[in-house]
Amino acid sequence: MAEQHTPRSLIVTFFGAYGRSFEGGAVPVSALVRLLGAAGVDAPSVRSSVSRLKRRGFLVPAKAADGSAGYEPSEEARLLLEDGDRRIYGAVPASTEWLVAVFSVPEQERHKRHLLRSRLARLGFGAVAPGVWIAPAQLAEETGHTLERLHLTAYVELFRGAHLGFAPTAEAVARWWDLAALAKQHEEFLDLHEPVLRALQAGPEPTPEAAYRAYLPALDTWRRLPYADPGLPRELLPADWPGDRAAAVFAELHTRLRDTGARFVQPS
Repeated sequence: MAEQHTPRSLIVTFFGAYGRSFEGGAVPVSALVRLLGAAGVDAPSVRSSVSRLKRRGFLVPAKAADGSAGYEPSEEARLLLEDGDRRIYGAVPASTEWLVAVFSVPEQERHKRHLLRSRLARLGFGAVAPGVWIAPAQLAEETGHTLERLHLTAYVELFRGAHLGFAPTAEAVARWWDLAALAKQHEEFLDLHEPVLRALQAGPEPTPEAAYRAYLPALDTWRRLPYADPGLPRELLPADWPGDRAAAVFAELHTRLRDTGARFVQPS
């Protein structure tokens, strides 16, 4: 099974993993070309993807430590990446409560209705009914940040509490989320990256460049999964749920590879 990584996605992943701690703040363009080249992205694709991310407000021009032209995440992008850290690296404890978003958008502003639905879906919410979406309550802070950034708070009310019925909660969760599709995403991650982990466990310590080459695509794939599967309570999921194993594989890859790869990103 081949793994697909777009240049733009890899650049976002790079800034999430390494770019924010770059010496001097900004990442020189030459370093971006070198480091994305090591991940299989040619220089023209790096430059065009950086330009698109600049137009979208994710990256802003800045002087690098050596005085050359560089880029760093915008303030909004930093907030986005900080929210992502908590989600991607499992820093937020799972909650037994639910977060319910109820929204109503006037017909003349229906483009905002579409934006609301798409952003709630990207955050990992499941749809209960038209205008009613649900997620595990540990997403409350990130949901609030997202709605504020998009100026959508006037259309939404958030509630936190328990599911009281009438169907068993596990049955309801299976309606609100496509669990089969989520399981398939976890299995695809395992198919691609569990062999990488086995090789690491059986072999010598990787070089910094090898660690970086293995870590960046693993993170680029993994970072989508905690949004598709937003940390649903384990007792409400099928007994053979592959998400536990996928999370364990990523956690060990992260431990084994990230800091070693950092020595390739910024050689001492």
